[in-house]
Parts: sequence; C-alpha cells; structure tokens
Amino acid sequence: MQLAQKIIIADDHPLFRTAMQQAVKQLVPDVTIEQAESLPELQQVVEQHKDAALVLLDLQMPGAHGYSGLVFLRSHYPEIPVIVVSACEDPAIMCQAVDHEASGYIAKSAPLEDIAKAIEQVLQGDIYLPEAARRHQHQPNQNALDLAERLASLTPQQFRVLTMMSEGMLNKQIAYDLDVSEATIKAHVTAIFRKL
Repeated sequence: MQLAQKIIIADDHPLFRTAMQQAVKQLVPDVTIEQAESLPELQQVVEQHKDAALVLLDLQMPGAHGYSGLVFLRSHYPEIPVIVVSACEDPAIMCQAVDHEASGYIAKSAPLEDIAKAIEQVLQGDIYLPEAARRHQHQPNQNALDLAERLASLTPQQFRVLTMMSEGMLNKQIAYDLDVSEATIKAHVTAIFRKL
C-alpha cells in the first residue's frame, strides 16, 4: 500500500511505541516515524512536523486528561488526521473519540491487519471504527462536545498552562518552566477561565 511519509506515535509506554513503530514500518516501509511520550512533548513534535500525515494517539498519556490531547490536535492541527490507539475496548468510548473528531480508533489488542486497515482508510480520508463501535447505538454527549469546543478555543500556550495547572503546579512554577513572568501566567489563567 502506498502511504504518506511521516507518522507520529504518541504513547507513554516505550514497549508499545516500539511495537507500533514496527507494525507501521511493516505497513509503510519508507515511513519516517516521530515519537512522543507525553502531551507536552507531542505538542512540540507536532509543531516541528506539521507535515505529518497521521498521529497515532494514546488518550492516557502524561499531561492529557480524557480527550484533551485529541481536542488540542484537532483544534490546532486540523489538517493532520488522528487515530486514537487505546487499551479501552468500550464501543461508547470509541464513538466518543469520533465525536471529538478522531479519524479512527484502534484497540491496542487489535491484530496487525486491523491496524493496517485503519491506517489505510484514514490516510484515504475515511473514518475507521472497529466493528463493535459501528454496531453500537450512540448518542453524542452535548455537554462533553461543548466543553471540547471551549477547550479548542484556547491558544497553544493557554492549553499548556491549563495542562500544567491540572497537574497541580503553581503559577510561579508554570512561569519558571515556560520562562515567562508570573504576571503573564496570571493573564493566561484569566483568559482560560473566561473561555471555559
């Protein structure tokens, strides 16, 4: 199969990243693979590789809460399709990922042929869901979609600040880590609260 050249694998488990990398290379021999093990690292990698053809995203990475990583990617890099790769095999969660604009969902237990099918379909512009999710009767959660829309309105820097706040960091710690003044962080926090 003829697929694109660059794929980003975002997962905090090194063994799974290695396994997924080997699977992708079997499917696409000339692919370049970039990796990230946390949401902040993923933000940097995607910013450096805006030409990526696909992101394979684990929802449960450090710095991510629920669908926050997916929402960030879809709002700031809408041209890059995202396939959620997760240990969760609940059809409702799979459908919710698509509600949050994922282009596909792969269970970590999926066989190689399902992974190949998902990547191929998504790179052709289609949405891929496992059979169980396609059979599931799903009603989108409007409150969750409204929150996702508000999260999507945050700038990348506001999103970083919110992620750091959600990890319990103080304003001065965030300011130090981001190399800005504490007043700048307070301004970001005010803007975040207004938007959310």
